[in-house]
Amino acid sequence: MGKKILIVDDASFIRMMVKDILVPRGFEIAGEAVNGNEAVRKYEELKPDLVTMDITMKEKDGLNAAREILMRHPDARIVMVTALGQEKMLMESIKLGVKDFVVKPFEPERILSAVEKALA
Repeated sequence: MGKKILIVDDASFIRMMVKDILVPRGFEIAGEAVNGNEAVRKYEELKPDLVTMDITMKEKDGLNAAREILMRHPDARIVMVTALGQEKMLMESIKLGVKDFVVKPFEPERILSAVEKALA
């Protein structure tokens, strides 16, 4: 069985793109979340091997969700997925312990390499 991934993004087409890249490569999608609150809840419930996390979302952004997950689970593996112009939040997420980041729009190879690197 492949590594379990939780995909967090408020845009369904981005979740679908990430899924379409990872599933054929043998990864299992443990679940999906549309905001940071749901991400934290699903992380606790599903215990995925890795999370792909959008930074900009309503209710709770990805930075705060990552902070909360990493406080409870310091060994959590999170890859941030963000639009251009989020450099400040990205640097903050790296300081928190996020493993890597991918900038939208992304090439499939970039998502794959970030996920594989974070799981290595």
